Amino acid sequence: MTTPSSPSWLKTTLSCPEIALEAATDLLGVLSGSAVEQAPVKDGLSTVSGFFQFADEAEREELFRRLELELAELFAAYGLPAPQMSCSVLADEDWATSWQQYFTPFAIVPGLIIKPSWEHYAVQPGEQVLEIDPGMAFGTGQHASTKLALSLIQHCFQMVPPNKVLDVGTGTGILAMAAALFGAQRITAIDNDPEAVRAAAENIARNGLASTVAAAATPLSEISGSFDLICANILHDVLVEMAPAIAGRLTAQGNVVLAGILRGAQEESIIRVYSSHGLAVRQSAYEEEWAALLLTRH
Repeated sequence: MTTPSSPSWLKTTLSCPEIALEAATDLLGVLSGSAVEQAPVKDGLSTVSGFFQFADEAEREELFRRLELELAELFAAYGLPAPQMSCSVLADEDWATSWQQYFTPFAIVPGLIIKPSWEHYAVQPGEQVLEIDPGMAFGTGQHASTKLALSLIQHCFQMVPPNKVLDVGTGTGILAMAAALFGAQRITAIDNDPEAVRAAAENIARNGLASTVAAAATPLSEISGSFDLICANILHDVLVEMAPAIAGRLTAQGNVVLAGILRGAQEESIIRVYSSHGLAVRQSAYEEEWAALLLTRH
């Protein structure tokens, strides 16, 4: 009797301009169904890798052809030439830890440190630490949109601290857990991806925040009650679609923090849409081409 060989993994790596980084990592995550490795941005570029399981040579070649096509179309949408990919094959037991070298402790906003579960960090006076395991295909908090969102969330707690918080599209749960550390008493963290909810729930438990933060796959349309702060770090089109529901679940004096928006046309579009639902910009934050907005009622 022949023992089946273990599956192998195709690791595809490309250099991605920051303007297309979020879309490229999303695409690789969807196509692979497993993991995406993203190095910190340097000089406007990030090295991104996707991991694709395959059984034989024919399947590997088909994977590569599909990736070339999909990435070329994506880059063309941003006015960029098709990326050059390099490939390597990993044994099944090696792929899961390959990307961890890029994730080390860092201060995401003043006083808040993000650290991976496998790293030690000596906490300094005045610091709070969130321990994160990104799971299969979710962020570590190193993307500019996460930093911008957290800076505005932190600002909200320096004004009138919100008690009830809703984090829409929570991913690994970073925004929700940060709100708990900043002082919120009840946080609801939702995501439409069950794997994201699982990763968030594990991170919430790891940080001892399960009594304050609840992660669920409940759709926004089924969330009841009102919230003092609603945050969403998603994509422009989704934020536009969610505008009525977000405005409808905000308390009279509440705030909304939106991120994942490109400055310029997308930013102006978000302001226009949310203004039609009674919300005006109170503060903006920027990093390179990314924008985040803090909105409150007119």
